[in-house]
Amino acid sequence: MILDTLARGHRYAPLHPSFARAFAFLTGAHWAELVSGAANVERHDIDGDRLYVSINCTDGRGRDGARLEAHRRYIDIQLTIEGHEEIGWKSLGDCAQPAAAFDATKDIVFFSDRPESWVSLRAGHFAIFFPGDAHAPLGGHGPVKKAIMKIAVE
Repeated sequence: MILDTLARGHRYAPLHPSFARAFAFLTGAHWAELVSGAANVERHDIDGDRLYVSINCTDGRGRDGARLEAHRRYIDIQLTIEGHEEIGWKSLGDCAQPAAAFDATKDIVFFSDRPESWVSLRAGHFAIFFPGDAHAPLGGHGPVKKAIMKIAVE
């Protein structure tokens, strides 16, 4: 997991071939044009299934309502656009209680385990979650608008 501000996102370009493009998109995005208000989650393709962003406009669930999840095929860059996000974290290797089998179609598995730590992401801050990072988004309270950049591992 990596935490930083969007202004310093360019520092992470060497970590993956698509990171430079992902951070360029996040830095130059016109959020008002990307959110229609018709749904609380909207997907926008950048490079098909290899690189896309989902904009999520919703209320936090609180720490008790946030569920640990992990992915195999995608790296997440989660950027808070508006509001205040809290995300729980636990190493995937320490997760012992899967809530269900891995869903290959949706690239997700949920866990009944609880996060070991919580991070606070104000507007303009992001977290990068790799496949070894179980994370529990929407752990805060109140409205939050966030971008979830999905980057194919391969």
